[in-house]
Amino acid sequence: MAALIARRLLAIIPILLLVSFAVFMLISLVPGDAAVTLAGGIRATPQKIQQVRDQLHLNEPILQQYWRWLSNAAQGNLGTSFYSRQPVSHEIAARLPVTLGMILAGLFVTLLIGVPLGLISGMRAGSRIDKGGRVYASIGIAVPDFVIAIVLVILVAVQWRLVPPSGYVGFSASPVEWLRHMALPAIALGIASGAVLSRQLRASLVDTMESNYVRAAWARGGSARTVVGKHALKNAAMPVVTVLGLQLGLLVGGTVILEQIFSIPGMGTYFLRGISGFDLPVIQGVTIVFVLFMILMSLLVDIAYGFLNPKVRVH
Repeated sequence: MAALIARRLLAIIPILLLVSFAVFMLISLVPGDAAVTLAGGIRATPQKIQQVRDQLHLNEPILQQYWRWLSNAAQGNLGTSFYSRQPVSHEIAARLPVTLGMILAGLFVTLLIGVPLGLISGMRAGSRIDKGGRVYASIGIAVPDFVIAIVLVILVAVQWRLVPPSGYVGFSASPVEWLRHMALPAIALGIASGAVLSRQLRASLVDTMESNYVRAAWARGGSARTVVGKHALKNAAMPVVTVLGLQLGLLVGGTVILEQIFSIPGMGTYFLRGISGFDLPVIQGVTIVFVLFMILMSLLVDIAYGFLNPKVRVH
């Protein structure tokens, strides 16, 4: 397991290089010019545009710009935003806890929905609960999370007035208000992911319950708690862990749009602002953070495999 972790950590370096270079090249192909926007848009004079280009080094060859950014990033300096003129690393540090809190809240809703529903459906295949769970899974997977978010805002926040429709309060300022403001984004994130998780857990558990070792456990007089919890669930959890790791990636992607809908000042809002303004340091910095997060989630999935099944442990 230690060797696996070491290899994965070493693999981060080439992955980040490839991702950062690809993003840099793609941004250079997008129509638009940050220098023109910063210089005043359609009213900008050629002299002002050239001045902005010189200040931001935008007149240099693209590979030279990338090397300049990479040299600074290797020292922990992700550059300065073209618009706010603030260090990107500082703004990411301020916004990252907001997005992580939203992801964790969405993950909690995912597990709260997906695990119990998948367990009950898998243990009682063909029952009404199972049929209802499959209907929910089909709808939850088909409907985009931003549509669910809009419906929740209209019903829960506007008509029923149970929670605020938008805004954000830090957890340290008021845990209760943080929960009230984070309830709808978490539910919108968790409904779709919970549907995928419940369907995968149900399918895995149904197959596992038909295995010979599970039947032998029943024949030895084992209780439902022992047979399901000790034998069936542990083996059925292997593919579920993989799906959960993939769903974490979808949760990260979902925050980009949902932060806009609920006016949450997180990484997604910052990222979209960077894209709309061709703010390359912001786009690069946020992309690197998202990629690091996904790599760490993949590593945690591999570690979880080792705990669930000793046969796949890597020494």
